[in-house]
Amino acid sequence: MKAAAFLKDALTGPGAVTRAAGAALLLTTLAAQHPHPAFERGRNKDLFSLVPNWKFFAPNPATHDYHYLYRTLDENRETSPWIELDLIENRRMIQAFWFSSRRTEKAVFDICSAIIKNIAKGEDPTGSPSFRVLTEFIRKQIRDAQDVSAARGFQFSVVRASGHDDSEDPEVLYVSTYQPMVAAAPGFLKAA
Repeated sequence: MKAAAFLKDALTGPGAVTRAAGAALLLTTLAAQHPHPAFERGRNKDLFSLVPNWKFFAPNPATHDYHYLYRTLDENRETSPWIELDLIENRRMIQAFWFSSRRTEKAVFDICSAIIKNIAKGEDPTGSPSFRVLTEFIRKQIRDAQDVSAARGFQFSVVRASGHDDSEDPEVLYVSTYQPMVAAAPGFLKAA
């Protein structure tokens, strides 16, 4: 009898509509966290993005790492051996709580993913903004790592590896053409 009275009080009287809307939002939020597509209906009808997405993993988690290698071209047109850029720093305990340097790694990964998608479509990535950003990032890494006074250009390669799984061989995804060590100004900045 007390349960029926409680339910009647919850569904009627002042604030009943607010309680019902809150309960519906709570149930929709809980259901939307389930990975099965049938549970996405509530979020699909959510025009104002009221239903949060608290899923722990990304919808398409990365299963590989990208490694970046470069070699320089000197004034005598001789190339150096391939050198791997070490972009991933060793993890420390504090990074479980604060890991702002991870943003650079993630940004470079996302830029590289965009370039690889362009290549998969059969497009030449060299004119894309993502290619220009990655090229400039690698140019800066080379300058920071070594004396480049004798270098006239560099070439970089993107290699996909499975991380800690040694059973899968690394795969070369892209090898750039030689890029000048001194970046040219964009066309819109050049004098007419």
